[in-house]
Amino acid sequence: MMPKPMNVLTTKPSPLSTMVVLLILCILGFYALHLPHSSTPSFTSKSLSQLEKLFLSTSSNSTISSYLRALTLHPHLAGTKPASDTTRHVLNHFTSLGLQAHTTTYTTLLSFPVRSSLSAHFSDGASVSLRLTEASGPGVVAAYHAYSPSGKVHARAVFANYGRERDYLALAAMGVNVSGCVVVVRKGGRMGRGAVVERAEANGAAAVLVYGEGDTWRKGFERGHVMRGGIGDPLTPGWAGVEGGETLGLEDGEVLKRFPKIPSMPLSAEVADIILSSLGGVPLPLQWRGTLKSMVRNVGPGPTILNFTYQGEKKVATIQNVFAVIKGSEEPDRYVLLGNHRDAWTYGAVDPSSGTAALLDIARRFSALLGLGWKPRRTIILCSWDAEEFGMIGSTEWVEQNLINLGSKAVAYLNVDCAVQGPGFFVGSTPQLDSLILEVTKKVKDPDSEGVSLYENWAAAAGGGNNIQRLSGVDSDFAPFVQHAGVPSIDMYYGRDFPVYHTAFDSYNWMAEYGDPFFHRHVAVTGVWGLLALHLADDPVLPFNYVPYANELQLYKNTLSNLIDQKISLHPLTLSIEEFASAAKEANDELKKLRLQESESCFVDMKKRALNDRLMLAEKGFLDADGLQGRQWFKHLVFGPSSNHEKLNFFPGISDSITRLSGISERERLSSIQHEIWRVARAIRRAASALSGEFT
Repeated sequence: MMPKPMNVLTTKPSPLSTMVVLLILCILGFYALHLPHSSTPSFTSKSLSQLEKLFLSTSSNSTISSYLRALTLHPHLAGTKPASDTTRHVLNHFTSLGLQAHTTTYTTLLSFPVRSSLSAHFSDGASVSLRLTEASGPGVVAAYHAYSPSGKVHARAVFANYGRERDYLALAAMGVNVSGCVVVVRKGGRMGRGAVVERAEANGAAAVLVYGEGDTWRKGFERGHVMRGGIGDPLTPGWAGVEGGETLGLEDGEVLKRFPKIPSMPLSAEVADIILSSLGGVPLPLQWRGTLKSMVRNVGPGPTILNFTYQGEKKVATIQNVFAVIKGSEEPDRYVLLGNHRDAWTYGAVDPSSGTAALLDIARRFSALLGLGWKPRRTIILCSWDAEEFGMIGSTEWVEQNLINLGSKAVAYLNVDCAVQGPGFFVGSTPQLDSLILEVTKKVKDPDSEGVSLYENWAAAAGGGNNIQRLSGVDSDFAPFVQHAGVPSIDMYYGRDFPVYHTAFDSYNWMAEYGDPFFHRHVAVTGVWGLLALHLADDPVLPFNYVPYANELQLYKNTLSNLIDQKISLHPLTLSIEEFASAAKEANDELKKLRLQESESCFVDMKKRALNDRLMLAEKGFLDADGLQGRQWFKHLVFGPSSNHEKLNFFPGISDSITRLSGISERERLSSIQHEIWRVARAIRRAASALSGEFT
């Protein structure tokens, strides 16, 4: 008997065949989205090397110089019309190169000066009105500390060295009481200006004046903000200040605790000398004299009386970030971000326009590569941040708004703030990027020596060792990426502690005469920045190596063991670091094997994608949802700001618990330290688990 003919249009498929078809469609869809197409240029490792040479060959110091000159024609403080003009300038530059560009807008709280005055009244009856800003051109904002409260103070002056707690203890030991006084403090001692004001307030000072020492440019006043307790817009802590969104009121307790309660002001070294040279009272402690350049012999208090007035205003203002997007051809949902802030206290030739000029040049050179047929494997975003000088506001608002996408899709963030401040290369990173930094710096010419690479002089300055710093500070736009979002990051610059920092003398002329006369250092930074981006965007397997991270964690544990009480156990840290080191080695071995596989098979590409995801996401393991105690916005338990940064610039939660003395017993303090050790150990285990990619 003949079987009935089967009608393929009406016969119901089996569940198994349906599942197989769906699985095949899913796999085909995945590769349609993520794997190379024949019509898309795909660069092999050999052609990537050629691409690097092309990128380096398009460098131009005269072009960067012209960019910097245009950026510094006028001051461009965030929240002002000149800042809007600079925004348009950067946006127009991106679009003129054929790049897709856009802006994002936020409404945030900024702070501006209204008026200020300072006079000194001496013991002989004489008095003098003291200058509180430079004699400068139009549009330069008067020297001030953003977010300082308004106030009037008539009190004796006292010198408190760097304004550290140990300095106040030294004064107290000599019988000097600073309560109710105007404290004068010199910049330095690893103390940020916000911490200086906070310490002065805690010790009962009525006001604080901060000056920078130096042999040159002694008429400059260093502007800056003194907001405390975090970064970003104080009215939207933890969420972005978008139009129509939630904002806290100025009188909200969460907002008020971000601002100091005593007024403060920057001084020039020249003005500070007038005050300090007139002090009487207790002689200057011997331990303060070694590095002191100021004309001070006694610390006071008095007999000089200071009459200080400051009036400021806080304003809700609009800020704008600018972006240029180069879409990835094969993994468009993976992002490599390059960022620099655009706003400046004055002309900002060094800070930040040297970095902005470098960013504009990166855009020019990437545009040239695009014209030659290059398309990056992954998406590259060039980011120009606003309002960094007020506490990394522009970058922080954007990170808060895009936190989920950053957590799952960001490969790395590469930050350049002040590209050039003077001689000497400096770089900081999360440690999985150390190996890439070493590789790239060997390919860029040293700007100050003929015939050698940047790496050779940089390594020689470190005695041949690793001179890479870590990103625990909150002094540039890498902070929200590392410490809130857990994105692998790099920060780099030439030179350190330039004498015109945040003053009206930070001009194109200063850069052209002192900072980088031939703009070769600008070219070097731009070269390193661009090559890092090309590797992170185009390497089929991400150039991450977590073995140095494991070594760094071990070093931190060893350092910690010399600082803590023997009653506290570091065993949880020891075990978690061993687990992380094992996962790092396995991932590195897998990475090396996959790099050797030239096959374009779907299976190999899927393995590369899976490994890349693990390499990219492991950094998020170091985040803790509860954050640091008292500073919950900071989530990273390895790198972040601590109250004990002079001894520990890692494990901020542990560091804080070690120095936490007030209001708790010794037993409670030891218990707190042990708890923080457990928290870090759990974070390291989370990172190890993400790196291995396996469930427990």
